[in-house]
Amino acid sequence: MASRIERVSTPDGPFDLTVWLPEAGHGPGILLIQEIFGVGDYIHAVAEDLAELGYVVAAPDLFWRLKPRHQAVHDAEGVAESLELSARFDVDKGVDDAAAALDYLAALPEVRGGLGVIGFCLGGSIAYFLAARTQVDAVVSFYGSEVPGHTDVLAQISAPIQFHFGGNDPYIPRDQVARVEETVRGTQNAEVHVEEDAGHAFHNRKAPMFHHPEPAARAWQRTEEFLARHLPVRHQKQPQP
Repeated sequence: MASRIERVSTPDGPFDLTVWLPEAGHGPGILLIQEIFGVGDYIHAVAEDLAELGYVVAAPDLFWRLKPRHQAVHDAEGVAESLELSARFDVDKGVDDAAAALDYLAALPEVRGGLGVIGFCLGGSIAYFLAARTQVDAVVSFYGSEVPGHTDVLAQISAPIQFHFGGNDPYIPRDQVARVEETVRGTQNAEVHVEEDAGHAFHNRKAPMFHHPEPAARAWQRTEEFLARHLPVRHQKQPQP
């Protein structure tokens, strides 16, 4: 599937925003926020999945201040390099960049019918913080490690939001996930799903060291259903002249 790269301006300089279009050429917009591995093969694969559902998808290069266009291999060396970058990553600036990317996405002529945000790992945290400062129609956060320590932020989010965690995640212990479950309980706009048999980054089908196919399939099915409820694709493909 073809993609294009746009450039988003910020006070600190421009960064890449990769954009994918659905077959119809237009649809609701989804900001897809990267893992620590960058906007690489996995994010491209997820973007194509979403575009096939009918969404206009845009993925910002969040590590542009540290290493522009970082794309790590999913192996021990790639994990080490990506963890080193994430340790130096400024989360607040990352949220600023995500907000700028969301505004850019919203202004694209192909975007019609609402906006959503989906983030994985680092992006799961960024999506959560972004939802607290902007209005979108749907938010999906996969295993965001910053979420359990900032459950107070949920009260600032009015959009429907869906959380996914692995119950056997070494980076987000189960008791921290339980904190999110407790915070979500009783809310009207939030839901949390825990794949007890999965670890961190279980949805990443490009990373054999992390991928858990069955939990990944269950979580993605819930994601598609959530998007269909809150960010439906209503357009029809335009007939050929």
